[in-house]
Amino acid sequence: MAAARLPGKPLADIAGKPMIVRVWEIARDWAAKHKGAQVLVAAGDQEIVDAVKSAGGDAVMTDPDLPSGTDRCWAAAETLDPDQKFNVVVNLQGDQPVFDADILTAVLTPLSNPEVDIATLASVIIDEHERDNPNVVKLVPSFPDPGTPIARALYFTRATAPTGDGPLYHHVGIYAFRRDALKRFVALAPSPLEIREKLEQLRALEHGMRMDAAIVPQGTRIGVDSPEDLERVRAYFNNENKS
Repeated sequence: MAAARLPGKPLADIAGKPMIVRVWEIARDWAAKHKGAQVLVAAGDQEIVDAVKSAGGDAVMTDPDLPSGTDRCWAAAETLDPDQKFNVVVNLQGDQPVFDADILTAVLTPLSNPEVDIATLASVIIDEHERDNPNVVKLVPSFPDPGTPIARALYFTRATAPTGDGPLYHHVGIYAFRRDALKRFVALAPSPLEIREKLEQLRALEHGMRMDAAIVPQGTRIGVDSPEDLERVRAYFNNENKS
């Protein structure tokens, strides 16, 4: 609720519903098609818990002083599942009210390789303005098997990388953790490159954890980091309602 650029962001109204409820609805509809999946909103503010429960969802209050969304995700998993029934935890951020739910299936794909600790997503950058935009995080990938759309993450950066001819990849900030990997990750101290780039995922790479990314089409995805993003999302829903 204390987001610097958009205070109260999780409860921002989008076509009559709070943003967090819009995100929860997408995850709920996906989980309904996948036997055994459960959706839980991990919140640091009671207002978010109340909004989700009012919409019929499950939410848990976690320590407001947790340093990151990943720590909050781990705390919620421990609360929901102390018996460790679930061995995979997907961390979907609550400020992505517009996205194709199929990407929740795609993010699980890299975990079919038992050597992968954490899975994520990326897409080829098409819009030129994104190439040099530091707010667009780039994945520097390696493709061990060129015949599959799975890349091993070598690095993440806000810079335009790698140089030279070839595609650049926009990192999509959704993660699927093996439960043991999530436990290990939150116990690690922030790493030097993580602090320098302000990218939490670099902590995993610096400590030798393997992260692979499924390469997915750009599709329609709008994250909300600013008032301008919020207006784009509202316009999107207004257009959808008109159609």
